[in-house]
Amino acid sequence: LSPSGLHNPPPPVHHHHHAHHHPTQQQQQQQQQMQPTPLQMGNNQMPNHHHHHNHNANVHHQKMPSPSSSTGGAAVAADPNHMFNNNSINNAKSNSRASSSSGGNVSVAQSTASTTQSGQSQQQPPVKTEQRLTHEQFRAALQMVVSAGDPRENLENYTKIGEGSTGTVCIATDKSTGRQVAVKQMDLRKQQRRELLFNEVVIMRDYHHPNIVETYSSFLVNDELWVVMEFLEGGALTDIVTHSRMDEEQIATVCKQCLKALSYLHSQGVIHRDIKSDSILLASDGRVKLSDFGFCAQVSQELPKRKSLVGTPYWMSPEVISRLPYGPEVDIWSLGIMVIEMIDGEPPFFNEPPLQAMRRIRDMPPPKLKNSHKVSSRLQNFLDRMLVRDPVQRATAAELLAHPFLRQAGPPSLLVPLMRGARHSNC
Repeated sequence: LSPSGLHNPPPPVHHHHHAHHHPTQQQQQQQQQMQPTPLQMGNNQMPNHHHHHNHNANVHHQKMPSPSSSTGGAAVAADPNHMFNNNSINNAKSNSRASSSSGGNVSVAQSTASTTQSGQSQQQPPVKTEQRLTHEQFRAALQMVVSAGDPRENLENYTKIGEGSTGTVCIATDKSTGRQVAVKQMDLRKQQRRELLFNEVVIMRDYHHPNIVETYSSFLVNDELWVVMEFLEGGALTDIVTHSRMDEEQIATVCKQCLKALSYLHSQGVIHRDIKSDSILLASDGRVKLSDFGFCAQVSQELPKRKSLVGTPYWMSPEVISRLPYGPEVDIWSLGIMVIEMIDGEPPFFNEPPLQAMRRIRDMPPPKLKNSHKVSSRLQNFLDRMLVRDPVQRATAAELLAHPFLRQAGPPSLLVPLMRGARHSNC
């Protein structure tokens, strides 16, 4: 696990621990919807709101469409001789919560090539299988899976709540029902891994669960993919973890609802790949919903593992960073990091540049809580079952749902006092 690129640390990356701007709740929320796509980061990103990241249907951050934005994780692009692409990482710091994806043929942690038995290092040429589709061919393929018609005929009162390098998120009113919806508008020409747009349409169209943001419909409008989804007024969990201290009943309540969503997705072979507080949205009654599916992957018996480097650095599991084949277990590690956010207010190593944080996650024992003296032994044990370096030994979502800590979970209404508007902290 010590690729050559790791011996020469990259130039320092300044981590500005971003100023906490507090956008309005709606902006915040929706910004989340936008997540810049895969490896786009830096300049074409959005403003630097602290840790609030992108949200899918209620964007908390301004990231764009691909549920993961690609900036903090941006780190990850990779030339064969370096662990990561430093430029994208430098830019990445502009939003340390952004997600990124390095595509399938970029190898990061092991990108130093594999060693043969004789000890020779063999460079593996990137495999380029498919022919690049033209924009028109890609658009035609997408047209096959979206709804026919023009959504503009049924939507009015648009309010833009977020903007990213790859698209925009708005709230609008659905004329036929009178309800507010969130609309993600993603420019096909600006996606770095445009094939991930199919996730937004196909995966979310086929999987429905009370703890997953509902996607109503999707359309092609000129050269943009529009995805119309449920609007969640409560904003992202990030807003809560950065401004409030949650008690253990509230933490258990969030975890139980998230684990129900993950248990369902994993049973269907779907790996989310970007679990973090920014991907968790709340309804006004405290119901918790998983969002930001732009980076998810479908596995099957024929293809049970994935290898591409996808996610947001501080929440990535050791096996993803090491470029080992991985499965749904990666979401459980990321959920463990999100539990640390709920206790400590931020993920481990958050004041370090993404590259350095990734090295630590890859090479060190699982991270520890700063506030471990404040947690019960049940909560500590629950966390210890998620932050296990060996994915085979890590608890599954179904196992965690039976953990004694979750007996403390209460109704969603327990979370209402934490939401913006109900809080009396000096925001």
